[in-house]
Amino acid sequence: MSRHSADLKSLIIDQAKAEGFAALGFCRPDAIPEAAGRLATFVAEGRHGQMGWMAERINWRGNPAALWPEARTVIMLAEAYTPPYDPLEVLGRRDRAAISVYAQGKDYHDIVKKRLKRLGRWLIGAGGGEIKVFVDTAPVMEKPLGAAAGLGWQGKHTNLLSRELGSWFFLGAIFTTLEIQPDTAEVSHCGSCTACLDICPTKAFPAPYQIDARRCISYLTIEHKGPVEEELRPLLGNRIYGCDDCLAACPWNKFAQAASETGYASRFAEAPRLAELAALDDAAFRALFSGSPIKRIGRDRLLRNVLYAIGNSGDASLAPHAAAHLDARDEAVADAARWAVARLTA
Repeated sequence: MSRHSADLKSLIIDQAKAEGFAALGFCRPDAIPEAAGRLATFVAEGRHGQMGWMAERINWRGNPAALWPEARTVIMLAEAYTPPYDPLEVLGRRDRAAISVYAQGKDYHDIVKKRLKRLGRWLIGAGGGEIKVFVDTAPVMEKPLGAAAGLGWQGKHTNLLSRELGSWFFLGAIFTTLEIQPDTAEVSHCGSCTACLDICPTKAFPAPYQIDARRCISYLTIEHKGPVEEELRPLLGNRIYGCDDCLAACPWNKFAQAASETGYASRFAEAPRLAELAALDDAAFRALFSGSPIKRIGRDRLLRNVLYAIGNSGDASLAPHAAAHLDARDEAVADAARWAVARLTA
């Protein structure tokens, strides 16, 4: 590595930290040759469920070098969103809604992308070249790239873990035409621990380091359209958007850094009541979740999830809130209402 390249790398690290990123690493676009085969197997087995976008442009997704052939370096960056509370505590409050930590504040896509663009503009000024930035919305496999760049390793739950950050961080990527010395890939530090596998309510992990999205609560409450299979509904508990169980169970979280971005703070003083969420019309839904990733799934899908949570609450006083949706125009909502009422009035 030339002196100029080494100096630029050091400057990039300093600038990224100044922008608020918790960690970063560098790798080549061709650093994850095993990813394409793993993705192809995952899709061939149907484990991606209704996420058709995973199968689309599969060649780009499995091979970052093909996404932008001119790129010579991928800079992977981590942004901490560590919660200042135990995210599993709300699971015992069955009249309340459990919402994944990452979705309780502002949409991380917007926050991280703005930060990446500022860093990218600085990089062009400091080193030249061209850049492209990505935050979870393009065919980029951030987790394998993060591992290749030394940010962490993919745990047995397939999420990226770090000895310095634990589980709670977002990933962003800057592809650049500049040649920058790559970092050493991280190796697994999971050992014999199976905490993340053991805690999963739906047993979504067929084996360590494998996931079947069709049984994952995050997938079921966010990506899955239409009714959820009846056998899985009781296992959702009061989780209405996402699931943090496997992340929260990881022992490496004792090293997690506090979040520095105030935008990730929860918009709720406490977990919202299911009864209040069940009463939201479309306008109220949009107002409550403005600027939140929750907004993208729409009121009907969120309401479907709320009704499953009401059905799982064991609280008969919530039955009227479910019954109010028995004639909903959306069949998945009406079906969820019938299921909830039947559960609470049996």
